[in-house]
Amino acid sequence: MASNSNNSEDFATPLKRLLLVILALCLFGLFLLWRIDSPRVERFRAQVVDQVVPRMDWAMAPVNGTVRLFRDFQSYRQLAEQNDELRRELRQMTAWKEAALQLEQENARLRDLNNVRLDPRLTYITAVVLADSGSPFRQSVLINVGSRDGIVDGWATMDGIGLVGRVSGVGRNTSRVILLTDATSRIPAEIQPSGQRALIVGDNTSAPPIDFLENPDLVRPGDRIVTTGDGEVFPPGLLIGQVAEDPGGRLRVRLAADYERLEFLRVLRDHGARRVDNPAGLILPEDLPDAGPAPDTASEPEPETDG
Repeated sequence: MASNSNNSEDFATPLKRLLLVILALCLFGLFLLWRIDSPRVERFRAQVVDQVVPRMDWAMAPVNGTVRLFRDFQSYRQLAEQNDELRRELRQMTAWKEAALQLEQENARLRDLNNVRLDPRLTYITAVVLADSGSPFRQSVLINVGSRDGIVDGWATMDGIGLVGRVSGVGRNTSRVILLTDATSRIPAEIQPSGQRALIVGDNTSAPPIDFLENPDLVRPGDRIVTTGDGEVFPPGLLIGQVAEDPGGRLRVRLAADYERLEFLRVLRDHGARRVDNPAGLILPEDLPDAGPAPDTASEPEPETDG
């Protein structure tokens, strides 16, 4: 057995060497043939290429697949980078959109402040809301105008569309505005078109109730509510809101002013309003200045009679 294995090995070694020499000679001959510059050889090379190359697609399939996979990987990486860039741009666009919406709303409110038609005898000062001190027990805001700007207690404030409240407390540089929703607010109002008189009573909610209504049957939801000027609390004709009905059937006011975004207020200079300096005068009127003394009946002479 050992001799047979040795004989096979001795036979295989020269055969391998012979095959290597033949392969080297074929490759060298092919190289020389490919280097010959002759029209006949060129036609032969073309025929060889036409016969061999189309039949080598199966050999190039792994290479082509690898190339396509590499290109797909590069495309996927580029898509991932583009997706991240688009996400960053979307976040920036979202922030810009919010800023644009805020600016648009601010511009709309400023345009409303400039375009609202009021009594031509009324002038106004536009103020910026500095702080909102709303609470379950008190509804008020602080504005950046005060006594140096000629602000007086009791003047009405609007947001450009509807009535917001009245000035209650004036400092040199700031003033306090009590909102219509405050529990201390009482506004004489008229409901149009019926002409019914009522009182808008604040109750610290966003929709104050309507009290002391003369004839509720003449009032419908959606009717316009304006100030009457009764008691010289507010100038007449200022828009308050519209009539609404709550689930319990009680009539309330859907305020025209946007209380969620109070940024600018218009303070109306109502120089014609009567300022109460002497509260006792509301009960006991003072004597008229040009009224003469009361006649003295005791000093009048008795009429003469014929005896």
